[in-house]
Amino acid sequence: MTAVPDILLNDGARMPQIGFGVFQMPIDETERQVASAIGQGYRAVDTAKFYGNEEGVGAAVRESDDWIFVTTKLWNGDHGYDTALRAFDASMTRLGIDKLDLYLIHWPLPSLDKYVETWRALVRLQEEGRVGSIGVSNFTVEHLERIIDDSGVVPVTNQIELHPHFQQSRLRDFHAERGIATTSWSPLGRSAALGDEAIAALARKHGRTPAQIILRWHVQLGLIAIPKSSSPERQAENIALFDFALDADDMAAIGRLDNSDGRIGPDPEQLGPPQ
Repeated sequence: MTAVPDILLNDGARMPQIGFGVFQMPIDETERQVASAIGQGYRAVDTAKFYGNEEGVGAAVRESDDWIFVTTKLWNGDHGYDTALRAFDASMTRLGIDKLDLYLIHWPLPSLDKYVETWRALVRLQEEGRVGSIGVSNFTVEHLERIIDDSGVVPVTNQIELHPHFQQSRLRDFHAERGIATTSWSPLGRSAALGDEAIAALARKHGRTPAQIILRWHVQLGLIAIPKSSSPERQAENIALFDFALDADDMAAIGRLDNSDGRIGPDPEQLGPPQ
């Protein structure tokens, strides 16, 4: 079984560098898939209210004898100080666990302009010991600067779209300056990068799958990644990353795949509040 290393967060907590994502995983499959991933050696699971499967994640985690790092996220309709506190309580009820490891604001929704007060609610939850660590998702440099300047509390991580075709170097540089861990969602680019010839060449060179090459690239950049797979074989492959390494030429070859128009998800500056 692969031993996944931890990343030290800026609040002193430790988070496994590779986690298991459950976006778009049907609720009736979630418990079984998360249990399978835990059996393969995963020690972190990433869910969200929006995914509609917190109950399944919680059920699998409660059945495990191992420590599992659980992340969930506050959805867009729950921005605001009091609303965020209630949303956290509801997520904890669905998860059925005593304490959450990491709580994130899912999107900043700048047009709504409530993410600063929402962040204050997360700070309170951490101060009260109800959540171990707090962070954000899909925040830009401007959004991060605002919440840090307002609260004095730096998020432990910003979970952002990041894959070979959309590498977000400016945002990663800001994270590094502020001690914010970068978590990559859609680390394989929704499989788009798997067919890239540069990735295929590296896979042949190292005798690995294209997915392993891309995930190893994330690891060597010091990123946290949360791949998703419903196949036990691919679940195992996606954490079998720590017995080989990409060299400088390999990393440069992947670096050249970056595309400023490579975003596949919503633009955080444009995503508005739910109607």
